[in-house]
Amino acid sequence: MSNEYKNSGVDIFAGYDVVNRIKPLAEATKRLGSMGSIGDFGGLFDLSVLQYKEPVLVSGTDGVGTKLLIAIEMDKHDTIGIDLVAMSVNDVVAQGAEPLFFLDYIAVSKNNPVQIATVIKGIADACKMSHCALIGGETAEMPDMYQPKHYDLAGFAVGIAEKQKLIKKSSVKAGDVLIGLPSSGVHSNGFSLVRKILFKDNAINLNQHFNELGMSIGEALLTPTKIYVSVVLSLLKKFSINGIAHITGGGFIENIPRAIPDELGILIHKKQVPVLPIFSLLQKLGNIAETEMYQVFNMGIGMVLIVPENKVDEIMKEISTQNPVVIGMVTNKPQSFLFE
Repeated sequence: MSNEYKNSGVDIFAGYDVVNRIKPLAEATKRLGSMGSIGDFGGLFDLSVLQYKEPVLVSGTDGVGTKLLIAIEMDKHDTIGIDLVAMSVNDVVAQGAEPLFFLDYIAVSKNNPVQIATVIKGIADACKMSHCALIGGETAEMPDMYQPKHYDLAGFAVGIAEKQKLIKKSSVKAGDVLIGLPSSGVHSNGFSLVRKILFKDNAINLNQHFNELGMSIGEALLTPTKIYVSVVLSLLKKFSINGIAHITGGGFIENIPRAIPDELGILIHKKQVPVLPIFSLLQKLGNIAETEMYQVFNMGIGMVLIVPENKVDEIMKEISTQNPVVIGMVTNKPQSFLFE
């Protein structure tokens, strides 16, 4: 066989190696409805085996942003795939939908089968946490597009919900209470600002240990995004949740209002927010105004449930192991976002 393609920078045999390493990882994520296998021309999923009367498909797509640069710099690739899945499945479950399947896209400068398989193992692990199947994907080797050792990730999830059980912002009423579910850290948003604060403004080494973090700054930043699928789906089986906000890019100030009608507003009890040490450190090092911190980062809350006031105690008890906290309420002040 001619080596001209390999000489151009693309190694198709390394690509075959990647597929062989991926197959057992994807196989381990199979669930009810899974069909076909990795390597087919399209990913298959059989909706007919699911007992839905008025099924609505809910999709979400995302990447992990410049958090990838931290993983590349630290040469640690085993959790970045968890971030990739989490970003999409958390969006899907915020609509009240059960994630069904996931597909990924990995673009590399040069195929490194071991590294790619490590990334995809994280993806597969997160799919198992989310009860969704990894049914396909794409690995693209593009030597002139990316710097050596660099790669990019994207993915999308598809979920399903009964039409009448979708989370609708029209259900939210003034007086509803905001219950926050803690985050695991920075998750996968705001890393351009993180990198500016740490590396451009302060020249901090990723291996530098910080006592307040109990680990190196690099380890703290690579803590994978928390997946909220199980806890939210279990709640939806027992309670009426009026609204859900996934706290991603835009922090509190952008994301919570997305879950309520325009004629209502939000009041946050700032003292109730369990701000994680990583955010306090970033704010101090970057001299960032508190309002901007809440506009960029999750500050320690990764998902917000908007629930009727008379159900707060029951819901808090039901998910007590998740360390939920009441962080605010819905007000009748149109499009307002206030702190107290």
